[in-house]
Amino acid sequence: MPSPFRYLNVLLPVIAILWLSPLYGQAAFLTEIQQKWANAGDYTREVALLLPAEKYGFQPTPDQMSFGAQLGHLASNILWLSSAYLGGPQAAPKAAELPTDKDSLLQLLETALQQGARVLAQIQPEALEEKVDFFAGNFSRRQIIHLMQDHLTHHRAQMIVYLRLQGITPPKYRGW
Repeated sequence: MPSPFRYLNVLLPVIAILWLSPLYGQAAFLTEIQQKWANAGDYTREVALLLPAEKYGFQPTPDQMSFGAQLGHLASNILWLSSAYLGGPQAAPKAAELPTDKDSLLQLLETALQQGARVLAQIQPEALEEKVDFFAGNFSRRQIIHLMQDHLTHHRAQMIVYLRLQGITPPKYRGW
């Protein structure tokens, strides 16, 4: 009678591969998002630097945020999402506490982008599936990362339109 253990040398590696493959996918996601974050940060810095300081109060219509307010909003959102849901150390300033001058806004942006990069570098693959209680429902930490990236892209795109309205050619698109 054949031994019931004769297929273990084949079965155990298959089980290990199936068990570990989701973590490999999450690790690959983290590597990719770190690269994307770095490129998005460089691109956002370039956009923010192009507009002269005296134009940071520019808003195309009265009901839209100014260029500076867009920048402050996107930076504070990065700080909020990364600290409240991803373990970052610095919480976001309240909207009323946001700076309005270019130099201070650029410093806030730098702080936010660096915190985002540190959080993305430190998060463990298995933590990506953990659910967090977000105001819009329960979401995975991976979804929060996507939201943080998407929100940055959204407001940077608005700032690019503002540059165009001021006759300034924005920097060449930089994606992945």
